[in-house]
Amino acid sequence: MIENLYEKNLVINNRELKYQGIFKVEELLQVINAALEQRHYEKREKKTEEKIFEAGRKSYIELRPYKHKTNFMTLMIKIKLTLENIKEVVEEREGRKQKFQQGEVLIAFDAWLMGEYQHRWQMKPLVFFLKGLINKYVYTWPMEAGFPDEVADDTAFIYAQAKGLLNSYTFRETKKVGEEEIKKIIAGDIEKAAED
Repeated sequence: MIENLYEKNLVINNRELKYQGIFKVEELLQVINAALEQRHYEKREKKTEEKIFEAGRKSYIELRPYKHKTNFMTLMIKIKLTLENIKEVVEEREGRKQKFQQGEVLIAFDAWLMGEYQHRWQMKPLVFFLKGLINKYVYTWPMEAGFPDEVADDTAFIYAQAKGLLNSYTFRETKKVGEEEIKKIIAGDIEKAAED
């Protein structure tokens, strides 16, 4: 998949999930990967960096999973995990000692629609331009109309899974944020972006 040949439309811009406390990096990555598999995304890791400081370890992981919907449309979610001041700690839970990581977690989600219309229509520039105008302002084909909602729902699902896992580490009663609540928040973001 060569991204620079695609027309890209941003559906969700930088939806952030912040957490500070103890967690397990492996479990967090497993939950994200399992959520991606449930939604039929092909996993792809763009970048991984790790730096070690006196205050702790800093890691950056960027994932760009994608799902091919048609020959001309691909859904992509960009997931950026930033883990700062990470230290290894041992805590006693349920009567046994367990190893955790402690620090700050920031996960940022972007959701993209990537359309590759050039080979579908063998378009000339004028036809490509007119198709773009019609698609954006006049009429959207029914199959294409559902793609923004699908990638937004997929992003909300992954967000909810990661948030649920991170909330489970607090070991106290917390208000759980469900997938439906996140869908409402994202729908508001989509409406706000459409107005702009």
